[in-house]
Amino acid sequence: MKKSPIKARPLRNPGQSLDEQLDDLVYVKLLTPMLTAVFTVILAGLEWWRYFYSTPPSPIMYSVIAGIVMLYAGWTIWSVGPALRQLRLARDGEKVVGQYLERFRQDGYQVFHDVIGQGFNLDHVLIGPAGIFTIETKTFSKPARGQPKIVFDGEKIVVAGHEPDRNPVIQAKSQGKWLMELLSESTGRKFPVRPVVLFPGWFIEQSSGSSREVWVLAPKAMPSFLANEPTRLPPEDVRLAAFHLSRFIRDREGKG
Repeated sequence: MKKSPIKARPLRNPGQSLDEQLDDLVYVKLLTPMLTAVFTVILAGLEWWRYFYSTPPSPIMYSVIAGIVMLYAGWTIWSVGPALRQLRLARDGEKVVGQYLERFRQDGYQVFHDVIGQGFNLDHVLIGPAGIFTIETKTFSKPARGQPKIVFDGEKIVVAGHEPDRNPVIQAKSQGKWLMELLSESTGRKFPVRPVVLFPGWFIEQSSGSSREVWVLAPKAMPSFLANEPTRLPPEDVRLAAFHLSRFIRDREGKG
């Protein structure tokens, strides 16, 4: 009996959860009604064929069915469009940020992507000399006019003059707390975790002291913030935390 030569499951890629959601939307919400519509049109065409060639026809009924299905398919495709565009934007943002974060490996960091929790995911996790960081990527469309500016006062975020429906700071804090508890249960050590929110392509304006608990940054600012942090984790602690997180990820994948 043959078996795979790969002993450990691969870790997840940047944006993998969003790729899976996109696949669900495309195949369930788009492909199914499209194929159904094509099938009913073919049936109607066959009936018209029978009609023109003097075979017992019933084209009206099939045409009515085809028309109804076409209307349904068109409405479904139209209604799914905004969700598809938003998911693609979010996925592309996660991939761009994930690829950018890979450069920190050369500085002694372990990089993880799309860590699945219970009903949520961490877009990225950095574990390295400056500590452990959960990174939430928020990819928002820029305004057509004016500066794409985000204002952060330490508690709330205002994007182009408007507060998001969900406060990314609260979300980031929850993710950091979850990872800290996970590693504490797994390793018996309490590693501090810094939550980070990254906004690709936006200018971030911060009030004094706003970045103490949560970092809200453009991706290009991440290297300087990390460089200004003191060394908190020796290499053996980096390896310990990374090993336990990777084991958790593989265990989750095995149960999926």
